Amino acid sequence: MGGAVIDTELTGEPMPPDEVALSLREGADSRPRAVAAGSVWQDRSMRLRLDLAYDGTDFHGWATQPGLRTAQAELESAIAVLLHVDPAAVRLTVGGRTDAGVHARGQVAHLDVDAAGVAKWGGDSRLRTRKVNGVLRRSAPDLVVHSVHEAPDGFDARFSALRRRYEYRVRGANARRDPLSARYTAEIPRELDLAAMQMAADELLGLNDFTTFCKAREGATAVRDLLSFEWRETEDGAYAARIEADAFCHSMVRALVGAVVAVGHGRMDLAELVRLRDARERSSRFTVMPAHGLSLEEIAYPEAGLLAERAEQTRAKRDALD
Repeated sequence: MGGAVIDTELTGEPMPPDEVALSLREGADSRPRAVAAGSVWQDRSMRLRLDLAYDGTDFHGWATQPGLRTAQAELESAIAVLLHVDPAAVRLTVGGRTDAGVHARGQVAHLDVDAAGVAKWGGDSRLRTRKVNGVLRRSAPDLVVHSVHEAPDGFDARFSALRRRYEYRVRGANARRDPLSARYTAEIPRELDLAAMQMAADELLGLNDFTTFCKAREGATAVRDLLSFEWRETEDGAYAARIEADAFCHSMVRALVGAVVAVGHGRMDLAELVRLRDARERSSRFTVMPAHGLSLEEIAYPEAGLLAERAEQTRAKRDALD
């Protein structure tokens, strides 16, 4: 089969071929070459890496959308206050674009700032972090920036990533309900078998075409390497899945959990799950789980000297499986 574009955002849409071509023209260090006239970033002197977290309950996802409250828009607006510029002049690139209602403990973004911007914001990482959080405490207290560091050469929050890790929390009818964690845990009105769910998760590991569990655009591949899918019981009696892969396509994590949960409460058995996986077709036999149970926990990157190389690898096309 011919090559197809890999989606490198955690819950984002596949990257169109023309966007891949543009990214390839941007160069090995992943820094943008085209800047709008009048932009405050025309004299780019520093790329900043931001590590952040947010409660996704009241956000319509990460990405900016007209008329809707999003994590990206809130953070860009806060940075604009510090730089004394219009928010439209601030543009963050994110490591994992989360959907509406999805939380993040380990989100990563980058921003190119000119010398004047660095001087306004502050040259020290701790000062920059304290300043942006001071603005966010007033405008978006459900979003916190943990650090703002100068990024190594070649760093790209999106393309340099090696893998992403999520956690999904569910609570079955056989577990005691906890109102303090309810907004971060999906409630299942049936008893769940944790051992059966782990066996089901094991069947999904490895390099596979996950079309059964993805919303992919025409011409995009759903081939992903699922590195880890491990279930555990939490201290508050819920079940939490650790799910890690090189990348995820749109709705993939919640669909994978939905299929495993269907095995856990007896709607499907392992044989049916494997057949659905291999069929590479969307199915109504399981439900895509609610967003609020999902959290982006970590985005891992290679050592500094390999960042640019990783970015070029990620931009390349991945062949579909036979």
